Amino acid sequence: MADAPARPSAFRTWVLAARPHTLPAAVAGVVVGLGAALSTGAALRVDTAVGCVLVALLLQVVANFANDLSDHRRGADTPDRAGPTRVAASGLVTERQLEIAIAITIGGAGIVGLYLVSVGGAVLLALGILAVVAALAYTGGPFPYGYRALGEVFVFIFFGLVAVVGTAYLQTLTLEPVYFAAAVPPGALITAILVVNNLRDIPTDTAAGKRTLAVKMGRRWTQGEFGALLGIAYAVPVILLLGWLAAGGSGRGADPLPMPLALVQAFPLLPLLTIPMARPLLRTVRGFSEPRELNLVLKGTARLSLVFGLLFGLGLALSGIGYTVAGA
Repeated sequence: MADAPARPSAFRTWVLAARPHTLPAAVAGVVVGLGAALSTGAALRVDTAVGCVLVALLLQVVANFANDLSDHRRGADTPDRAGPTRVAASGLVTERQLEIAIAITIGGAGIVGLYLVSVGGAVLLALGILAVVAALAYTGGPFPYGYRALGEVFVFIFFGLVAVVGTAYLQTLTLEPVYFAAAVPPGALITAILVVNNLRDIPTDTAAGKRTLAVKMGRRWTQGEFGALLGIAYAVPVILLLGWLAAGGSGRGADPLPMPLALVQAFPLLPLLTIPMARPLLRTVRGFSEPRELNLVLKGTARLSLVFGLLFGLGLALSGIGYTVAGA
């Protein structure tokens, strides 16, 4: 008789519950938000930058814990599921332990968030509350929007718009059009992570009555959705550069910058260097035969979102050098 697999340690169990492969995605929007703020010539505020990173990571962990708990309660995590281990469904932790972990993590995010509210005002408090509700309500509560084909919408809003624009606002206390444009690529790529997850789980979600957008659209359209989201992410840096060129190279209505100083405006194209990372992900999504093959795509898309975000944030920050030097 074969030996039963060893039970993971308590530490390893909670690492599994936190789903570390999803955490880079939480940081990507913050990094892009910092770059967008620096692109306007703002000085870096380390305190709010660190605060935004911590809140983003903690809220992602809250969402992962809550999803584990709610899917277990609703019977969505069956033995046939192709994804990584879920701690509640596998009996590694109790529902009560997960509830306590969720409360503690929300408390940690709240403590850091209160400092950010002291800087950014009441609008940050409202956004923070909405973000917590969104994390808990993805598969939980009376209206689990993840079960009603709305997951992509909420992910784009909170991991794209709220993360990028909120981070940039806390750096400058102003709202600029570039913040909203910059929010599109991380929002699209992080939404693509969810799309891969839901594409993999179409068979088990269908059986459990979990009506994700992937379940409603089917495999082919969901594969197309993944490709479209990646395409949108790569198009935005190009559009930003073309918009600057159409404005005569002035960027913000100022006099055109001299060469080679104006070349810094091309730095937002840096994330195009990640195209070789995206190609194998697209190939696998188009041609996979077993749902488990998408587990590597899930991790790869999370890595892509982080590297893309780092390069895009860096490129945006460097694009502000020309204006800083010109205005000196």
